[in-house]
Amino acid sequence: MRDVSLWSSVLGVEKTVIERIVFDEEADKVVAHVRPRSRARNRCGVCGRRSPGYDTGEGRRRWRSLDLGTTSTVLEADSPRVRCPAHGVVVASVPWARHDAGHTKVFDDQVAWLATQASKSAVTELMRIAWRTVGSIITRVWNDIEAGTDRFAGLRRIGIDEISYKKGHKYLMVVVDHDTRRLIWAAPGRNSATVGEFFDLLGPDRCAQITHVSADGADFIDTIVAARCPAAVRVADPFHIVKWATEALDEVRRGAWNDARALARKEPKRGRGRPPAGSPPRPGNDLAKALRGGRYALWKNPENLTENQKIKLTWIAATDPKLYRAYLLKEGLRLIFTMPYPGAVEALERWISWARRCRIPAFVKLQRSIVKHRPRILAAIKHNLSNGLIESTNTKIRLLTRMAFGFKSPQALIALALLNLGGHRPDLPGRK
Repeated sequence: MRDVSLWSSVLGVEKTVIERIVFDEEADKVVAHVRPRSRARNRCGVCGRRSPGYDTGEGRRRWRSLDLGTTSTVLEADSPRVRCPAHGVVVASVPWARHDAGHTKVFDDQVAWLATQASKSAVTELMRIAWRTVGSIITRVWNDIEAGTDRFAGLRRIGIDEISYKKGHKYLMVVVDHDTRRLIWAAPGRNSATVGEFFDLLGPDRCAQITHVSADGADFIDTIVAARCPAAVRVADPFHIVKWATEALDEVRRGAWNDARALARKEPKRGRGRPPAGSPPRPGNDLAKALRGGRYALWKNPENLTENQKIKLTWIAATDPKLYRAYLLKEGLRLIFTMPYPGAVEALERWISWARRCRIPAFVKLQRSIVKHRPRILAAIKHNLSNGLIESTNTKIRLLTRMAFGFKSPQALIALALLNLGGHRPDLPGRK
């Protein structure tokens, strides 16, 4: 193998003429002086279209490449500018690096691969770059992958949800494919315009192919889905429906606790130590203390209760019939989602009737929401769809959010999430 071919393989470059290799002793770097081959010259850095030259730019520049052992390596070349009919005056493209990048393609690809496999500190220490630079590299690599990938091919059943990714009410809208179980799209925002952006990318023809859409019942999602995918079956997420019931139950529990505390405040206070014999009873204080630890006994599924929580639930049933009735309403709604479709239809009707006349304001209000979303609730049971997949995806995105702390923009976080969860992880250079 000739030296030129050897150095081309070592540096991971194609369509490139290697003029000479020198060692810069002062900077302790290997410097490869290169230039594009004739067919790769004078092309727009954005679109790659051959364009007339404009000027010599700012002279020679360098691109960081993968280290040779423990020694840093850079590529050095001229950086002329061209006049593109579409993009105006831009720096000419080079075959060894992406446009507007300070690193070679193989360097970018290795950093992106490491970001999906290793920790934040491992990536920055091994590659000797700042974490903010990793965010920029991930964005560039994902843009290249996306250009050659059709994420929306064969899309039929989707789930839509939002997740907070920063303090200050900053959200990402997330879309997953129920069939491939992959993240297919994410964007910053939490409104109808953000959801509309996804369907704009999908296009009218593919919108017409969507058969099922699961969501958490947000009106702005439902409005856009009804307008863009009128033939799709809209499915209410069982997780969020049961969550509504749990929140209604907790509202009743807090009300009972606050009533007990109000009664306790009217009772005589006791001093330190054991109360003397014949002290007046303090039922309000005792009730408030007992209710304080009842939240988890009320929230958990019966099969997951500990012995102490079972005792607590039995005590609630004996002392507070209203709170126990609220607990039974919550459990009744949860069990509907475990039933076969014909039985679930009848059970839901009975639950609505029960909640309507239960005389518990929180559950009377909840049954109105259940009536509003009844067709979608039944569709979730019939088609066995839920947002469990998207909730799992959101949990993984929360972990990636911690890793992505320090990225300059949400686009870098989205690119990291799509590389990790979208099934498009980059290949490690030299291992294809």
